[in-house]
Amino acid sequence: MFLNLNHYNLDAYKSARELRIECYKILPKLPESERFNLTDQIRRASTSVVLNITEGCSRKSESERKRYFEIARGSVIELDSCFDMIVESSYAKIEDLDKIGKLIKTSFILLSGMIKK
Repeated sequence: MFLNLNHYNLDAYKSARELRIECYKILPKLPESERFNLTDQIRRASTSVVLNITEGCSRKSESERKRYFEIARGSVIELDSCFDMIVESSYAKIEDLDKIGKLIKTSFILLSGMIKK
């Protein structure tokens, strides 16, 4: 934000930020009993995607960059599992998670492309 670095222009970064915002929108719909479980896990994982892309872009070594992108992609996969549990527990219907699902897929694809480069 203040540094005006290149990662802000990356599609993967933009997608990850949007995914985080959408994840936070669903959190109030989860029951209080999930406050220290799924709610916290979704917060951490969605933030991890954004921050690991950011940190990866700051690394000079290609292998280091890819490692951070792999961690970010792992957090995307973690989010996918969290939303599977949400649907399985009937906290939300899969139809109501369409936007999040698309963002998970997009983030996964973009990060996979960055890792393969």
